[in-house]
Amino acid sequence: MDDRSRLLNQTAALAADFLHGLPSRPVCASATRDELLAALGGPLPARGEAPGEVVADLASAADPGIVASAGPRYFGFVIGGGLPSALAADWLTSAWDQNGFAYVMSPAAAVVEEIATGWLLEAFGLPADASVGFTTGVTMASFAGLAAGRHRILERTGWNVEEEGLAGAPEIAVVSGAEAHATIYASLQMLGLGKSRVLRVDADDQGRMRPDAIRATLARVRDRPVLVCAQAGNVNTGAFDPLTEIVAAVRELPNAWLHVDGAFGLWAAAAPSLRHLVAGVDGADSWSTDGHKWLNVPYDSGIAIVRDPEAHRTAMSHGAAYYVPGAGMERDGGSLVGESSRRARGFTIYAALRELGREGLADLIERCCRLATRMADGLRDAPGVAILNDVVLNQVLVRLAPPDGADTAAPDADIDAFTREVIAAVQADGTCWLGGTTWHGMAAMRISVSNWSTTEADADLSVAAIRRCRDEVAKR
Repeated sequence: MDDRSRLLNQTAALAADFLHGLPSRPVCASATRDELLAALGGPLPARGEAPGEVVADLASAADPGIVASAGPRYFGFVIGGGLPSALAADWLTSAWDQNGFAYVMSPAAAVVEEIATGWLLEAFGLPADASVGFTTGVTMASFAGLAAGRHRILERTGWNVEEEGLAGAPEIAVVSGAEAHATIYASLQMLGLGKSRVLRVDADDQGRMRPDAIRATLARVRDRPVLVCAQAGNVNTGAFDPLTEIVAAVRELPNAWLHVDGAFGLWAAAAPSLRHLVAGVDGADSWSTDGHKWLNVPYDSGIAIVRDPEAHRTAMSHGAAYYVPGAGMERDGGSLVGESSRRARGFTIYAALRELGREGLADLIERCCRLATRMADGLRDAPGVAILNDVVLNQVLVRLAPPDGADTAAPDADIDAFTREVIAAVQADGTCWLGGTTWHGMAAMRISVSNWSTTEADADLSVAAIRRCRDEVAKR
């Protein structure tokens, strides 16, 4: 066996040991920044070291700073794990080291992305001829979708934004819900459309745009090019904007584009029992979602979907004298994401979808939602606990009042402080990890169930830990 083969076997053994211990290790990191700097840092070595020693030392020194976010009891943010086939495909992707920019650079990467595109569109129930770009995450996926929209609505006015920029262009009206995710505003910022000038539509108590409010807002901008940003899955409550009503309202405008941010909620379309939540979503013009959330592929994996492939490619492609474009039906993935140097991200998505199949994908999504409901039910009868949202998907918002807190729903400073103390105690406990948020002025604990390996036992163990930490904080 040569040195490289020995190194790869050594690395595989280290990874296998980590994964084997993942369900039982504390979910939180145990090392501080200073401790990690001391273990990993120092001056740049004058001479190189043996690869095996580098990898062994890295695995050992980094371990205390590794969060078990790939494991079954990580409920922070909206983070999935790595399905076995997707993880293995990610290893192969690194070994193959393909640049997924153009067909000529990797025919296999291009064809796999082409196949994965078809499977994703089928799973989501979206137009079969839509274009799909594989990005780093939903931020850049939304960027691509909104860039395509910016191109098309300005082109209808006779303006070529790719050539002429925005200076002097017809003013675009941008409309979003009051509870739109921060990544939408990041995308608008990068597109030169700004954040503060967005018209924000009033939302209800679950974060859904109000149909009457969206119609009233759109009526004010009817004579302008309009970009509308809707949401499939609020990051706090899991709620969905009324997409059927929004699609109808947007279609009444002479020059508008509707983008749907479905970072995790779009996956509800792949589950028969949840599909009603995304009714009307197929009427939008572009969509964005993540593979590293509910599809459970390793980071990073975003998916940009656009109904109008020509607008998509025009907005995102660029050329150079030495680029060799694909001929005929050959796919050039870089023309859909604006990157010349890009990881071949289709391999992991392809593997995950093959491992799950249509039925397995639906089961994964539905199981996570059942577990979220189970956790909410296990907490709601605890002293001082209020579940703030309708648990329609995989998100649970929990507010915790101290023993003398009479009203758990009131935006009281003592309740806010107690809730945050319990969150910190749960994070330090290590049984599970979850984050905090502020919902309508109230501090809340946010639970997101997204991992393929989470079981009922994991959910129950985590509920018990949350209740125990709540009781311990109450005694302080």
